[in-house]
Amino acid sequence: MSFQKTVGTAEFENEREIVERLRAGRRRIGEELAKVIVGQEDVIEQLLITLFAGGHCLITGAPGLAKTLLIKSIAQVFHLKFQRIQFTPDLMPADITGTEILQETQDGRRELVFVKGPVFANVLLADEINRTPPKTQAALLEAMQEHQVTAAGELHKLEEPFFVLATQNPIEMEGTYPLPEAQLDRFMLNVVIDYLPHADEVAVVERTTAAEPQTIEPLFTGEDVLAFHDVIRRVPIAKDLIDYAVRLAAASRPGREGTPEFVNDWVSWGAGTRASQYLVLGAKARALINGRAHSTLDDIHKLAHPVLRHRILVNYRAEAEGVTVENVVDRLIESLPRM
Repeated sequence: MSFQKTVGTAEFENEREIVERLRAGRRRIGEELAKVIVGQEDVIEQLLITLFAGGHCLITGAPGLAKTLLIKSIAQVFHLKFQRIQFTPDLMPADITGTEILQETQDGRRELVFVKGPVFANVLLADEINRTPPKTQAALLEAMQEHQVTAAGELHKLEEPFFVLATQNPIEMEGTYPLPEAQLDRFMLNVVIDYLPHADEVAVVERTTAAEPQTIEPLFTGEDVLAFHDVIRRVPIAKDLIDYAVRLAAASRPGREGTPEFVNDWVSWGAGTRASQYLVLGAKARALINGRAHSTLDDIHKLAHPVLRHRILVNYRAEAEGVTVENVVDRLIESLPRM
């Protein structure tokens, strides 16, 4: 592993030690998760990329695909505080952030005390986030972006690291509130969890109807995760790759010079600057957890779908022709000139 020595020797050696711990730990993480999770290697990799890069993740999948179990298991591997919120239409912002209550002190006086809500955790599972009104979604948006909440005019800092995994059900859309584009853009990746292959599903049924699941052993701490955030940003990446990531995101925007014709025909809104930022940051994280010293074009391509699928909005013409966001991303990768 080769990084530029932009810091003192002692700090550089500490950085190398962190890198080696991450590389060695990737295999052990897989072994621990395999105690309770069957298959889903791509999903696990994308969740780890998001965690190591310091982002948030949107998970799309039908009920019963072990989304909650997977997220809780990852929190256990990293010895992080886990909280789950079931989003409902009557959920209020205070139910997430916390509220002030009137409490009597030992000397008989009464004072307002802030009681922290479930958002004060390291890993927050926002289950079925699209089932709650925009006002409550906005409370979570502040926490995601600023890593703080505002209650009664006072700011309360969240615990670090802070990692939001939000799920949404793609097959039940009645009574839902679609997430606004501004909030969708805050999610680094949109990970799709699909049904398992037959052999893996057989293994799940066999395992879950027999003995109790094995206990997951913690491998890292919150301090380790924060150290990984810093090291991943130091992973070298060629300027040509950064240029490619920017061009890939820009090509998804209709009505601009140089935009492919199929984008003008099928897309009503394209990806913003965060898309190219997350493509580059995700490529760095993917390279590191796979034991490589630098990012490659393959890293960008592997992350193109999870980074772009929730940032590109197809129009009615695309829907009438049966064109999905996945089709658009595939065409973008095929049509964009390589470096």
